[in-house]
This record gives sequence, structure tokens and C-alpha cells, in this order.
Amino acid sequence: MTDARLRHGRASLAVSFFVQGVTFALLVTRIPAIQDRYGISDGLLPVFLAAVPILAGVGSVVTEKVVVRVRPRVVLRWAQPVVMLALLGAGAGNALWEAALALGVFGLSVGALDASMNMMGVSLQRAYGRSIMLGFHAAYSLGGIAGASMAWAGAHWDLSLLVSYLPAVVVLLPVAFIGSRWYAEGAEPESESGEAQGKGAASVSFKLLMPLCLVMSFAYIGDSTVSNWSAKYLQDVLGSSEQLSTVPYNVYMVTTLLGRAVGDLGVRRFGAVAVVRFGSVLAAAGFAVVAVAGGAWVGMLGFTMLGLGLCVIVPQTFAAAGRMFPGASDTAIARLNVFNYVGFLVGSPLVGALGDAWSYRGAMLVPMVLVLATLVYAKSFGAESARYGGGHERPRTVDVG
Repeated sequence: MTDARLRHGRASLAVSFFVQGVTFALLVTRIPAIQDRYGISDGLLPVFLAAVPILAGVGSVVTEKVVVRVRPRVVLRWAQPVVMLALLGAGAGNALWEAALALGVFGLSVGALDASMNMMGVSLQRAYGRSIMLGFHAAYSLGGIAGASMAWAGAHWDLSLLVSYLPAVVVLLPVAFIGSRWYAEGAEPESESGEAQGKGAASVSFKLLMPLCLVMSFAYIGDSTVSNWSAKYLQDVLGSSEQLSTVPYNVYMVTTLLGRAVGDLGVRRFGAVAVVRFGSVLAAAGFAVVAVAGGAWVGMLGFTMLGLGLCVIVPQTFAAAGRMFPGASDTAIARLNVFNYVGFLVGSPLVGALGDAWSYRGAMLVPMVLVLATLVYAKSFGAESARYGGGHERPRTVDVG
């Protein structure tokens, strides 16, 4: 019975990751259409775009406080529908204040959603006693590919935002809400939770968590560089056609999916430290290839390497926080999740400013160095053998709602 509940909980959480991938991709890939619909000026657009991750960080911080009294599965059960309805609101309004309200609600609720999803993923991984975290993020990547494809279809056929968003919300919202009936969370380790709780807030101080926070920021600086600048870089720097310039991000998403689909096997076989080190080196090499590429196809090879390298870092950072603070993992993950948005906020403006002031080739070296700096903190991803008894599974206790 317990094993069945674990399997159902794992499947239902994977569905939530997939739905969130679809939802987020539908929003970010149609930003030009949102700008046109509401008449948002080029000067005002960065304010709107910055507000979403800032509010998401606020939502993550609030979730840290809420899960002290309400389980993460309850937060996720209600945050996900709110995120999807906010997406629909962004496509349905006409006035500027309606866009601001919809994106504000989206930001706050997506912070709660991201934090609670990863809390539950780490909890289930603890119950399984082996790495499964990358599989959840693979479901997110698959959803991102599906959402980007839907957005492309909407733009291709010149559909309104509401018409583009409505089918996804109508189908996926009830799927996610019904699936939330099978959410499950692993129980905290009895031998460790008391020790962690006894240490209080100091056990999840930023001083102890900071290496993982920096790694999270570095990874998202790299990710936002690809998502925001790959098309422009290929077209303006490497001289590709406009059509070809859309390919690198699609390749990046596909390789991210493939890397995450097999990444858990790598963690089980070689350990999290080795996988993160390999991913960091491969991602840094990808940025180096992009920086020195003489043509579009070599540039796309670099972006392919980036997808395979970066894809393992974020899921393993959440998992490492759960291992580091086994009795207070929810708090650790909520705080760590804030640095997801820090990296997102810093990455795109940083590369843009360096590209304008120096060169875009040179700008690619900055995220390369930051991702490579993950090697300095790789030891923070260890200790899974101590937590899980050398790779053997722990007793599968679950908390089902």
C-alpha cells in the first residue's frame, strides 16, 4: 500500500511539474504579444518583466512561513490553479492595470508553486532513498517544450492570447487539481529531524546555505542567458538567418529534457558531486564554444552542450538542500528558491549590458566563469551515501493527503 501511494504521489507531482512547464512557457514565449495587446512601452516592459520574479521571490518567502502550519501539498494544490488562472487573465484583459494585476498574481503564486513543488520532490526523494529529482524537472522541461509549441502555433495562426491560452487552461487545470488528490510527502527522518529542529533557525542560516544559493544563481544566470540571448546572438553575431536563430533555444530545451531524463541514473551510479561537476564543466565548455564560434552551426553545438550541462544543476541543488537540512528541508528549499529568481533577474541584463559595452562574444565568458565556479562548491552536493546508507533505500514512509 505504501509503495502504491509513493508511486501515485510521484506520478501526480510529475504531472504538476509538467503543467507548470506548459504554463510558464506559454507566458514567456508570448511576451511580445502581451506587450502589443496592452500597449506596454519598451521602457515600461522591463519593469513588468522584473516584477514577476521579484514577486515570485516574495511568494517563496511567504511559503516558507506558511508550510510551518500547512503542508506543502496543500500550498501546491491551490497555487497551481491560481497560476493558470493568472495566465488566462493576462490573455483576457485590455487595460494596463489588468496586465499588472494578472502578472502580479502570477508572480506571487508561481513563487509559492515553485517552492512547494520542490519541497515535495525532495521529500519524495527522501522516501524513495534514491535520486528521482531530475525526473520531476524532466517533466517540467517536457511541459516547456509543449507550451512553447502551443505558443508557436498561436503566433503562427495569429490567434489572440485568450484563444491561445484557453485550451491549455481548460484541459490542464482540472487534470492538475484532480491529480492533487494523490499528492504524497515522505516523512522526515526520525533520527535526524529532532536534531535539526533542536538547532532551530540557525540550522538553515544563509551562511550554511549560501554555497547552494550561489550555485542556484549561477545556473539561472546561464539559463536566462540562453533563453534571452541565443536567438539574437546567432543572428547578429554569427550571421544566421532569422529562421535558424530560433533553433538554439529549442535544441537547448530538448537537450535539457534528455539530460534530466537520464540524470537520475547518473546520480545513482556516480553520485551527485560527480554529476554536478561534469555538468558544470560541460556547460562552461558550451559557453566557450558559443563565444569562439565562427558560424551558426558551431554556435548551436555550444548551446546543445549548455542544455546537457546546465540541466542537472538546479534539481541537484534542491536535492542537496534537502540532504543538508533533513529535518528542515522545507525552510531550506523556500530560501534557496529565492535565488532562482535572483539569477533570472541578473542574467539577462548582465549579458545585455556587457554585450553593448564590450561585445556579445565577451559577454558569454561571464556566465561561463560563473557556471565553472560551481566546482568550488561541488562538495556541498555530497553526503547522499551518509543519508541513504550507501545507496540502499530507506523505509518508505509517506504522508498522504
